[in-house]
Formats: sequence, structure tokens, C-alpha cells
Amino acid sequence: MWIWTAVFLLGLSAGERTDKEKTSKRMEITAGDFNEKLQSGKILFIYFEHQVSPPVSLFLVEMEKSAEVLQDYGVLVRKVNCRTELVPTYCTDERLQRTAFLFRGGKEFLSFDLDTVFDVNSMVAEVLFAILREEVKYVHTDADLLAMERTARGKKDMVLCYVQSLGTQEHRSIMETAYVYGSKHQFILITGGPVLKQLGANESSLSSRVWFLHCRIPGGFSTPTASERCPVTRMRRALSTLNLHSFLQLMEAPLVLEVDVDPSSVPPPQFPYQLTPQVFLFSRPATEHLDRDAAGALAWRLRGVALLLLVHRQSPAVKTPEEFNVAYRRPEKSSEVKYLTLHSLDEVSEIFLDQDKEEEEEEEEEEEEDESQFGKLNDEVAASVFENTGNLMDLDSITQLTSENFHSEVAQSSLTVVLFYLKWDAVSMAFLSSFIEVAEKLEESKVDDVLMSVVDCGEWTDLCAAQPSALVPFQPITEFPRVVLLRPQESPQYYESMLGSEALHRFIILSRTAAPVRLSTQEEVTSFLQEVPHGSQAGDRPDRVLGLFRSPTDASAFVEAAMSLRGEVLSGLLMDGPAEKWYRPKFYIFNAAL
Repeated sequence: MWIWTAVFLLGLSAGERTDKEKTSKRMEITAGDFNEKLQSGKILFIYFEHQVSPPVSLFLVEMEKSAEVLQDYGVLVRKVNCRTELVPTYCTDERLQRTAFLFRGGKEFLSFDLDTVFDVNSMVAEVLFAILREEVKYVHTDADLLAMERTARGKKDMVLCYVQSLGTQEHRSIMETAYVYGSKHQFILITGGPVLKQLGANESSLSSRVWFLHCRIPGGFSTPTASERCPVTRMRRALSTLNLHSFLQLMEAPLVLEVDVDPSSVPPPQFPYQLTPQVFLFSRPATEHLDRDAAGALAWRLRGVALLLLVHRQSPAVKTPEEFNVAYRRPEKSSEVKYLTLHSLDEVSEIFLDQDKEEEEEEEEEEEEDESQFGKLNDEVAASVFENTGNLMDLDSITQLTSENFHSEVAQSSLTVVLFYLKWDAVSMAFLSSFIEVAEKLEESKVDDVLMSVVDCGEWTDLCAAQPSALVPFQPITEFPRVVLLRPQESPQYYESMLGSEALHRFIILSRTAAPVRLSTQEEVTSFLQEVPHGSQAGDRPDRVLGLFRSPTDASAFVEAAMSLRGEVLSGLLMDGPAEKWYRPKFYIFNAAL
């Protein structure tokens, strides 16, 4: 038995300028442009290129990627070619070859050694850290922290963030969150030392962590201690943009909520607390003062883990039997209320803190898997997306998915393209505009088998976190914006290409075709090689790969490769007798093509 295989690679594109080349062209400015932008008072992140070397080339690639991200924070990223332009000092002093500069208010604000701004994460983190000097303070000692707590007492809560080193993904998440919440909370950054010890954390076992310091102190309930230190709540989830956003929202919840109805009549928690457990304690008129103190003490223990409600038994609406003194609901699992008889607050807190610790460990493991499984999304978004950031976007052309309608909507379409985004994330909102543009193009070209949809992860956190109760086919969404393609009975497909409308449109059009297309006749092969997919842009000639195989066993590796390239190229498969008939008369052409 002989085995033969053949693969045709067709339709290679050439001569077009890539998006990166266009970005590079936009980044480069003249000495005159530099002086003009400097006088305008805009924030500029600039590198003065003296000569090209491998390290500098790598830096410039990452700098181009950061340009669109930082633009959303009001920072212009530019490059001056000192070989053709002359900017005094910056282009004449060779000692500055490994330095990038931040200008603000018409003058040099800060300089960065290239070793500290080596990729997109470090550039975004370090530049925002420099801009947000008042919103984010760096402390070295516990005495520094104590002084800040005293100043913040009664005025402002604080968010204390620990990262092992600056310039990491975690550091970037903190800075981007501080950009949004910095006017509301005082952010503090540490990288270890005595402050970490004061918080009882082991530096060697942590990569990152966040604590919320309640310095404003909610009224009506006493603090857990009489210390001059602000009460502290630790974020128990792994540090990511979404988790930090959800944690800060949870810190705004009332410490204790008092109700006069039965726990079963209390609705499940609403946005943004919809995944947070509810704990009910019962109060009697004779012991109301003690009951309120107990509720406050337990609420501080469960801060960030559960919402505490105090139920007044004297109300006729309360039907819970006297034998029960505690009730709880876990909305992420069920809306059912469970009743217990416990003998101490410790027993109540153990129920939630022990399980929360297990979930925290599982999430940290999942975070590590995510980092290895998913590549980083390209941060390049079309430069003209936000000509007017105040304009509201028209969402009529896309479907907004929620926890309630997700499964029903996805089940009705052969291909669902989902954009997971955060409303307060500038890059998410920029790409949302491009996503809507793609949806409108598909509608105009009468492509009706694709459902373009979005999920606001700031609101539907259970869906984006892929909670077990959600029963979704994808992994937890930890990077934003994120595009996922879903098909019935198939594994999800993650879009990893450029965050621009043209690239996404092309990917979706090519993804509509099976990978590979099963061919059986000469006519089908000719059609596969010549026809342009419906909905394609004018002049777009996608690459095609045709596999010729003796048997399905021989074709298994090709099928796997075709599935991984779905959306990038069109793939076809011809097997058995038809493959041999089509191949033999063209053998000399095939050899020439190879």
C-alpha cells in the first residue's frame, strides 16, 4: 500500500502595508512636531532614536503596541528619528540612547531606562504610575502607612496593593483601576518590606495581593477594634482587572442591612453584588442591641465574602421557626435559602471563609493555567475610534447577552461572535466601536448566519467568570477586551489577531466556512479554489490550503491544523479516489508549485 499526501498553498497576499507599519508611521514625528506638541502641554511619551540595535528594535515594537492603549489615557506615544531630525540635548547626548522620556505641561516630567519599560504592560503601568502620583502613593515603612491612615480617617478609604515587582500585568491592572477609582479612593502601592509584615502576609508566598482599608468607617455599626488603624479587608480573589473592579464595588455595600421580612422573601442580591452570598441573623426586641453588635462583628469578619442582613423577628412577615437562628443563600448556586441552628459566630464565619479559601486557591490555579493557555491580545485599536468620547454608541446592530438570555441566544445561531468588555475600560470601549462597525458591515452584506453579541463583564460577572452555575463553554475571561467565537457542539475559538475592524471582519468571514471543507468532485475543488466567500471585502483574496490524502487516517494531522487556522486561511480536503484523479494529471504542476 502506498501513502501519498499533497498540500497546495494558494493566493498568497503581497505588497500591502501592515497595520504595524501604519502605526509606526503615525508614531514618528519631526523636531518641529515635537516642539509644537510640547508647547501644547499634552502628555508625551517619547523615545529619541539614535541608532538601531536589537534591544532598541524590540523596545520600539512594544512601544508601538502601547501607543493605542496610552492614547486612551490622554498620553501621546511618539518617536523622533535623530538620524534625520535634531532635537537639542535629546538627539546629541549619546548617553540618552537607552532612555525614554515623559513630558507634561511643556517640560520633561520623568525619564525611564529602557530596562524598566520593556513591554506593553510595563509601559502602561509605569507611565500611568507617573501620571497618577497623587492618586497612587508608594510607601516603604509601616510608619508611612500609619501616617496616611491618620490623614484619611473620616475622609477617604484606601486601597493597598502589593506586587512583587513593577511593570507586571498585575501592576498594570492596578494602575488602570486607579485611573478610574483614584478620585474616590486613595491607592497605595508596595513591593514588600515591613508593611507586608504588618498585614500578616508572607512575602515569599505571594505574587500579588490587595487590601481595602476602611478609613471612612460606615456609620451605625462599631468597628471590629478600637485601634487607630483602619479596619482591613483582604481581596480573596486573584489580582486581575475584573476581580479588582468587582472587589471595589463590593466594598461599597452596606455593612449590615436590616429587614422586617422572612429571608425567603428577601430577593437575591442585585447588581453589582449578584454573586455574593447573603447571611441572615435574627433579632428579638429584648436583645436588639446585642444582636446588632453581633451582626456588626460578623459582618466585619465576612466583609468582601458575604452580605449580612439582620432580620427582626417581631415583624409578622417573619415566618422562620424559632429553632433556627441563622439562614443563608448562595446566589451563584441557587436562590434557595437554607436555615441552620448554630451556637457561635465562629461557626457561621467558618462556613463561608473555609469555602472561600478553597475557591481562592482554585482560582489562583486557574489564573496560572490561563496565562499559559491564552496569548496576550494585541492592544492595537484603530486610531480614529473615539473622535468624540462623549458620543453614545448605537447598539442596535448587536445583541447584548446576559446570564438570563445567553444560552437561548447562542443556541439559535450557527456562529456567535461574543465581545467581552468592561464599560470603564478605555481599550474595551474603543474596540466596542470597531466591533459595532463590523456588525453593521455584515448586516449590509446580508451575512445573516452570524450573531454579533456583547457581554458587559462589569455587570454580568458570573457569566464572564464562567461560574459553574453559568454552564458556559468557555474559560473564565481575565483579559479585556476579549472576542470568543461559539458554535453548537464545538469548542470555543479565541480571536488572537489585531483589534481592528478590518482584521476582525476578515476573520469572521473566513470562520463561517468549515475547516476543512470536505470536497468530493472536480467541480467542488474548482469552486473552492476560485470563489470568494460571501461578505468579503472588495479585492480580498484569502489564502487557501488544499490537502490531498489517501485516507482519513493520513489526513488527521491536516484536519487538526486546518481547525487551528480557521479564520486565517480557507482549507479544503479531498480524499481517496477523487483525490488521486485530481492529482495525477497535474503532477508536473504540483512539483512546480512546491
